Amino acid sequence: MKLIIRLLAAIIIGITVGSLYYAVGGAFFEVLVRLFITLEMILGSLIFFTIPFIILFFIASGISRITGGSGKVVGATVGVAYISTLGAGLLAYFVAILIMPLVTDGGAVPEEGEGLSPFFEFEIPPVLDILSALVLAFALGIVITVTKTDTMRKWVDEGKVITEYIIEKVIINILPFYIAGVFAGMAATGTVFDTLAVFGVVLLVAIFLHWVWITIQYTIAGALLGKNPFAMIKTMLPAYLTALGTMSSAATIPVTLKQVKANGIRNRIADFVVPLCANIHLAGSTITIISCTIAVMTVLPDYSMPGFFEILGTIMLLGVVMIAAPGVPGGAIMAASGVLMVNLGFNEAAVAFMIALYMAQDSFGTAANITGDGAVSGIIDAYEQKLHKKA
Repeated sequence: MKLIIRLLAAIIIGITVGSLYYAVGGAFFEVLVRLFITLEMILGSLIFFTIPFIILFFIASGISRITGGSGKVVGATVGVAYISTLGAGLLAYFVAILIMPLVTDGGAVPEEGEGLSPFFEFEIPPVLDILSALVLAFALGIVITVTKTDTMRKWVDEGKVITEYIIEKVIINILPFYIAGVFAGMAATGTVFDTLAVFGVVLLVAIFLHWVWITIQYTIAGALLGKNPFAMIKTMLPAYLTALGTMSSAATIPVTLKQVKANGIRNRIADFVVPLCANIHLAGSTITIISCTIAVMTVLPDYSMPGFFEILGTIMLLGVVMIAAPGVPGGAIMAASGVLMVNLGFNEAAVAFMIALYMAQDSFGTAANITGDGAVSGIIDAYEQKLHKKA
């Protein structure tokens, strides 16, 4: 909750500084806004330098660790989590393309290059580009799984620990300053309030869609288990509320486990599925990412509404890359940024808006993720019982 307060404060400060320059002008406010924009550029360069490492170490480690339980149960869990993520993304896309034309006529954000510029240019070239990191991560993860190479598994696991530490202790702490710079630059051009009105609607729609998808998930799980889906959702509310506060699927695992078992899911299924899904099932985050993606591509003049097959490829890749999402606040959007840059051509300005938007509702996306884990556990429990009956 402290992070949410800091992010809101950063947005307010950035808008205030930029709006004062736009309304009053003068050398003092110009210097102040340019200082904010320069800080945004420096911090953004550091964030984009980190993204390939997130993709490399988290995907490689995630793939190499998808073990435990019988092969059929592991495969079913991964498959259900992936289908859930894919369905959630498609739901968000179809709703967003219907709503976005009603709330914006496009071009609410200025063209790149308009407005004030930073005091100097500063760029940290990434060690790997996004696509190279993605391919290398899959290659390492699959080979480690097949060959059971302990040295390489230890290397990617330790790389994951180091990268997660950098995210949690550095990236998350600089995000408020970065977002303040984004909104200061936008407010300095006089477009900020039009844009905020659009993004506000999108975030409300995303939260609504979280609950729609949770209801769909539990309707399926309830039907398979012969249980009331709404009673199952009610049981999961403590986990949902805990996730709102922690903004972390990993930190909410103990509460999620307790509530999943309270829904009658057998212990050995819950003990396996919940920790695994905390890392690979991010349907709520995908809903937000796709909703915000359509919003950003609508308001930025350099982009147009993506077609179905273009967004389908993006969602399919997101479903895989969500394995790489660190279990810390904002982890999902950090992992997803690479996909958006490669598949949809997002530049740094577009990714900056995505980060700001995503972080504004991260707690709700996380809550939808872990609540959905309970439904996946129910589906896998029903599947495993069916396997035993056949045997």
